Formats: sequence, C-alpha cells, structure tokens
Amino acid sequence: MHIECIYDEPAILGESPLWHPKEQVLYWVDIEKPALHCFDPQTQQHRMWSMPTAIGCIALRATGGLVAAMRYGFASIALPTGEVTMLTSPLTDADGVMFNDGKCDRAGRFWAGTKDIAEQADIGSLYKLDANNHCTEMAKGFAVTNGVAWSPDNTTFYVCNSPARIIYQYDFAIESGALSNKRVFAELPAESGYPDGLTVDSEGGIWNAHWDGWRVTRYLPTGKIDVVIKMPVRRPTSCCFGGADLKTLYVTSASTRMNTEELKENPLAGCVFAVEVGVRGLLEPHFLG
Repeated sequence: MHIECIYDEPAILGESPLWHPKEQVLYWVDIEKPALHCFDPQTQQHRMWSMPTAIGCIALRATGGLVAAMRYGFASIALPTGEVTMLTSPLTDADGVMFNDGKCDRAGRFWAGTKDIAEQADIGSLYKLDANNHCTEMAKGFAVTNGVAWSPDNTTFYVCNSPARIIYQYDFAIESGALSNKRVFAELPAESGYPDGLTVDSEGGIWNAHWDGWRVTRYLPTGKIDVVIKMPVRRPTSCCFGGADLKTLYVTSASTRMNTEELKENPLAGCVFAVEVGVRGLLEPHFLG
C-alpha cells in the first residue's frame, strides 16, 4: 500500500482525524499544543485555529461547525471562526482525568472517554452527550479511553483501554445507547504497541492505530488480523476514511515524549499520512445538538 505524507509540520499529539464530506477536507486536533487543524488535499491549503485548552476529539455538527471534547467538557466550535462555546463540563481539575478520544454515533449522540492524566489507574470513564446537551456516564474502568467506534449495523461498540493493550467490544442498542456484554475483542502483544484510535469500514473491518507499534492493523469482525500497514512513524495515533470515494485512510501521529535519538529514528513523527487501502469507509455521523 502506498503511504503518502500529506502534511509534514509535526503535531505534538495529533489525534481525531475527521473527514468532512461536504467540504472535502480533513480536520484533526493537536491535544498537547491545543489546536484544530484543517487540510484540503486538492488545494494543499492548511488552516489552523488555536484552542483555549486541550482538545481531545471532534465530530461534525448538524447545525454547522464541530462538536468537541475539551479537557474538562464538551464544546461547540464555530467554523470558519474557530470560536469555542462550552456546552457542559462534567469534570473538574480535582478529578485527575481529562477527556481524550471520541466519536458520534448514528443516532446523533457524541461519545467521548476520559483518561487518567498519569495514564496508570483505571479511573477513566465513557460519556455520552445527547442532543439536549445532557451528559451521561456510560462505562467505567479505563486508564486511557481510546478508539470509540461502531459496527456498520450498529449492534457492536468498540473501545480501547490503551495501557492494558486491549480493544473491547460491547453489545450496543442504537435506540437507547445502552452498552452490555463487555468482552475482549483483541489483545495486543508487547511488540505491537498499544491500541489507540480506530475506525470501522463498510465491510465491518476495524482499523486500529498502534501507538509505539509502527503500524495500523485491520481486524476482521471476528478479531482475526487481516492487514497490517507498516507506518513510517513509531506513534500513529488514529485513523479515518476520507476522499471522494472514502477509500483513503488518513492517519495522524505523535512526536510527544521522544528524545533526540527517537526523533531521528522517525523524523516524520507528528505528521499526517494518506494510505490508499482499496476498502470503502463510512461517512461519519453528525451530532444533532
């Protein structure tokens, strides 16, 4: 598979790639140098908006702009101004956690998980934001919540606990958003790194970026490994489908917490990549709030 570096100004912690089908552009965030980025693959134009605090993830918003999980709560981001408006803040500094990864489900609800700031204790949770901006805690017990996604038929929910090297799956009820029957979907060996952000394609394949693993892996719905893409960076962080035919896998990465020698080993750390994978993805839903 051909891997192209499409944006080579490195992020510290690039995350949450999101394809905008109407604009035909890619959005993503830098959590540790808080910013929202946008890149047009056709014109090569790049835009960036500084954020007032850490921004973990984004999703499209039905009324325009984006919805985001900021450090302690949920916010809307107006475009093209980048103005941030807080919607609800369920966390405080005393909780020892912050929001991390998330996505919107096909009923128009925005889900985002939290992580232990020290990335050790299983004190993170998974939250659901409804269209009326009501926030509900849906699951507990994650050190770092990552890789939120749903199967194409909306019956299975995927989420990672990264330090444990486990991708979990739950039964999912699309009408209520209820989760049940938690079980292990995949467990990564040490040499494969840690499961980070993920996405699901139109065939039900699960694509997971492996932090410290130099790879993105496609799993079949059974949990069997189908494809491994060797990436030119040690810390790919997340992936999404985009392009006119939704067959391009966009991959973000990180340069954070690397010494000089490690950065020499992977000089493209923090850049954004495009991989033509030959499998069609799915359009990301809009938050209805």
